Amino acid sequence: MLNSKQRAFLRGKANTMEPILQVGKGGISENVIQQADEALKARELIKGKVLKNSLLSAREAADQLAEACGAEVVQVIGNKFVLYRQNREEPIYILP
Repeated sequence: MLNSKQRAFLRGKANTMEPILQVGKGGISENVIQQADEALKARELIKGKVLKNSLLSAREAADQLAEACGAEVVQVIGNKFVLYRQNREEPIYILP
């Protein structure tokens, strides 16, 4: 579980990131989960976007992906969301 200071730190890091994951009208498929899992393994922090034609809201998509990948939702704003999962072997971000 992230505390508010850690969440704020990660939000600051994600602010300049571009979304690398898109959830469309197909929703959360196995392919999307696999992409998110690989991206979290490589980057720890990823930003995603829910397209307008999706049946899911950004909050629903973020919650489903976080549960499927074992990640935590850092923030959801509009149609974008940020997920975080710490890499145990080689952490990129040292949380305060």
